[in-house]
Amino acid sequence: MYYPAQFEAAVEGGFVVTFRDIPEAIIQGENETEAMEMAQDALVTAFDFYFDDKRPIPKPSKARVGERLIEVPPSIVAKVLLLNEMLNQKVKPAELARRMSVKPQEVQRLINLTHTTKIDTIAVALAALGKQLDLRVI
Repeated sequence: MYYPAQFEAAVEGGFVVTFRDIPEAIIQGENETEAMEMAQDALVTAFDFYFDDKRPIPKPSKARVGERLIEVPPSIVAKVLLLNEMLNQKVKPAELARRMSVKPQEVQRLINLTHTTKIDTIAVALAALGKQLDLRVI
């Protein structure tokens, strides 16, 4: 999953990076290289706001001329897909835990971006929602 980002030269120097799909993600780097390195972290950090507010994370739109694509790590993509599906189906963490026959704390860790989760566990959670995680190499 790649989100288009706009890199603009800042008046005081450096570059400001913004994302039209995720307006909460804004960073500034001293130079273009630093801004590029920080862009992914800003994007993932902004996802936390969506998780905390229980709002679906918008899918990335197609890049426009002049925008650069910032990759979201696959482990984060899987959690985003899970959260969005839970919200779409109006399934709360306690209900998902019941469906998975696990403790509610385990589901809380599943939807925590800073907690490392095995991809198999996310696949089980999606299966409990009637979905299948599909990984591809392209």
